[in-house]
Amino acid sequence: MPRSVSYQETLIESLKNPEEAALYIEACLEEGDPEVLRLAIQDVIEAYSRMNKLSEKAQILHTKIDILLAERKEVEQLYYLSALLDELGFHLAVKVK
Repeated sequence: MPRSVSYQETLIESLKNPEEAALYIEACLEEGDPEVLRLAIQDVIEAYSRMNKLSEKAQILHTKIDILLAERKEVEQLYYLSALLDELGFHLAVKVK
């Protein structure tokens, strides 16, 4: 009998696609919860690490943002901006460059 693939493994595989990763981060950003965003970024970092597409600079930046999100320092400002944009009829977007 074939073994089932875990949800996490399936998610990580899908996040190897930059468009999927962007949509995933964007959806998690819209949740308004720093912990949800933190976990989403960790998932994308994991996917990119597995493809050897994670630069040293990205690793350093991830460590810094992970600490900020975990401690919720200054994260509210990002969500204030998001809320303001929402009130104005806009939204933050994550796009592949």
